[in-house]
This record gives sequence, C-alpha cells and structure tokens, in this order.
Amino acid sequence: MSVDRLSRLELLIGPDALNILKNTRVAVFGVGGVGGYAVESLARCGIGTLDLIDHDKVSVTNLNRQIIADETTVAQYKVDAAEERIHRIYASIKVNKYTCFYLPDQKGQFNFKDYDYIVDAVDTVTAKIAIIEEAKQCGTPVISAMGCGNRLDPTKVVITDIYKTQGDPLARVMRYELRKRNIDSLKTVYSTEKPIIEHYSTDEAPAANGKIAPGSSIFVPAAAGLAAGYAVVTDLIQSKK
Repeated sequence: MSVDRLSRLELLIGPDALNILKNTRVAVFGVGGVGGYAVESLARCGIGTLDLIDHDKVSVTNLNRQIIADETTVAQYKVDAAEERIHRIYASIKVNKYTCFYLPDQKGQFNFKDYDYIVDAVDTVTAKIAIIEEAKQCGTPVISAMGCGNRLDPTKVVITDIYKTQGDPLARVMRYELRKRNIDSLKTVYSTEKPIIEHYSTDEAPAANGKIAPGSSIFVPAAAGLAAGYAVVTDLIQSKK
C-alpha cells in the first residue's frame, strides 16, 4: 500500500472501495451547516466528483457552525467557498458549482441520472420535495436531512427512514407530503432531541417570513452532515461491489 492522503482510509475499507469512491459523482444540495460537513467528509474520502448547489452567501451568523465560514469567506458564495476548501484538501476532485436554489423550474439544469448519490441538505419543504421526487424518479439514491436548528446534543443524531422519525416538526411535514406523492421510503438523518423552544433575546433581524431564525450551534449540524457523508460512502461501496 502506497502512503498518501487516503492511506489511513484504505486501511479501513481497502483499495477496491477507494477506487469505487474515486469514480463516483455525488450532488450536495445546500452546502451550509449540514451540507458543508457532508461535503467535507465526502472530499476527505476521495469522492471523484462533487456537485455543489446553493444560492446563498456566507454570513457572519454562519461563523458559529458552518465549516466553510471564516473571516475570509464572509460575503462569498457558499459554493465558491466550498470549492476552494475541497481543492485545498484534494486538488484532483472535480467540482461542479451551481449558484441557485433548486426548485422544479430549475429541473432542466440537472440530470439526476448523472449522480451516484444525492444529499438533500436544504431547508425548505418545497425544495426538498422537488429534489426527492426527481431522485426517486431517476432511481438515484438520496439521503435527506431534517431539522438541526434549536438543538444542542450531537449524540441524538440518527439515520433512519422518514416514516420512523418522531418529534421533528420538519419530518412531520415531509411525511405528510411524501405520502401524498406515494413515496413510501426515504433515508433520513435527523435528531431525536426535543427542539429547544425557549430563546434568549437577539438583535438579529426577522427572517423573510417574519420569524426569528432558529437557534443553532455547531454540534448537531456537523454531526448530521458527517452522518450523511458516512451513509453516502458506505452505501456506494456496498452497491458497487
């Protein structure tokens, strides 16, 4: 075994699995709190091609939790910051960037059949449903992240089917919407921790819907992103053996 940046991973999964990962293409929709850590894990496992989809820019309020956020990346598009970080880790990874918010009217920009796996790490129900429906129609595996805000305990993050989730308001809405569309299963990463509803005062401006953004720390989004990356890597290795 040659000694290089993936030598320690090779000790765990072997050279054949490394080669599988090198020849796979994964799309990550949303590269902020959860998605950023998913991207980080996929890059450090040697995924050959990463497609990054996000319309947002790094904000000062991201500095407490998002791995792509630091003093040098504030006001930079998140897909640009993520690409730079990926190439500092592993310059040979191919990165395709899309500065957009995925909805059905952007469907023509993407061919989900090109992807070996999809990570849904966006926040809104409409976008999540659009991603999941297209992935299911194309037969492309997908893992979807549920709510990570208003929580603190990273040990409560689990991977399960959407219909086995409990206590997550976003997951409840998703179950309802997926049933209407006859989607009977969805691999999901979510927290079993009860959301913290008591908030301290803040000077942060209300969100577009008039509500204050959820409280968030690094712990749960990072744990969920790493769990999503783990699911992608292990599923790809098993499916392509």
